[in-house]
Amino acid sequence: MQQSEKGGEEATVDVQFTDLPNALIACKVTEEVFNDESLKASFESLFRSFDPEVSFQFFKSFRRVRINFGDALAAAEARLRLHKSDFNGKEMRLYFAQSVHIGSPRLEPPKPDKQFLISPPASPPVGWQQAQDAMPVVNYDLLCAISKLGPGEKYELHTGTPTTPSVVVHVCESGQDSSEGEEDNEGATRPPRPKIIQTRRPDFTPGVMH
Repeated sequence: MQQSEKGGEEATVDVQFTDLPNALIACKVTEEVFNDESLKASFESLFRSFDPEVSFQFFKSFRRVRINFGDALAAAEARLRLHKSDFNGKEMRLYFAQSVHIGSPRLEPPKPDKQFLISPPASPPVGWQQAQDAMPVVNYDLLCAISKLGPGEKYELHTGTPTTPSVVVHVCESGQDSSEGEEDNEGATRPPRPKIIQTRRPDFTPGVMH
């Protein structure tokens, strides 16, 4: 069992290593072993002398061979005698194959601690509470000022200074209010409103046909 300490707290990791492995890994094996059957048989016979039931797994792309023994004692004896020995004119290197078991032999689903990171979330996170909407703010001073606005009047919102201009709002008159105002103020002269003249359609000529 392997333990790691971080931040004053101990965290236990469920990783187990076998103390006595029963397999060896032969590295940088010559390519002739993978292609020549007689040379492959000679390679296997070196290890069968330690365990007649030994099995082999050849990995040609990695130039490696895994040798599986029946017990760890036979694997240790084979490495002790054959490591860095000469085979087919090249040095043979043997290493123990560590078996690592992480948790369960089956793939377990992830813990549902952080599933709220999925968009959209399957469920709210732990401790989440819905926030209440704040009460709307009604500015009664603004409503009162708007209700006092009348057509044709102007209101100064900001008084001008020597360095800044003043802000004045002129309330527009509606069409009905302006017409009534014209009738009331007969003496006042107002410029006539421009009339939009529609474009005349050209005359039809029957002789021009395409």
